[in-house]
Amino acid sequence: MRIFNLDDVYSVVCNSESTRSGFRHVAVLHKNGFEIARTKVCYLNRTWEAYQFESVLLKLVDDFIAQCDKQKYRDVIKNFR
Repeated sequence: MRIFNLDDVYSVVCNSESTRSGFRHVAVLHKNGFEIARTKVCYLNRTWEAYQFESVLLKLVDDFIAQCDKQKYRDVIKNFR
């Protein structure tokens, strides 16, 4: 489990889970400590991310953050390396 703090309001808890055919990354978006969204990305073999959970974090922002704030949070995610 790894926690990413996007700012004072949003944080994301990420986990890696085994599946029958590979593994998946699951991300849960929290706003002020309350869960508001959940997403996952499945992999068959391996991932080619710059750091662990990068793809699922970007998917979460794209799917659940307001359009006007997406680029701000995408930039924050890119700087987690």
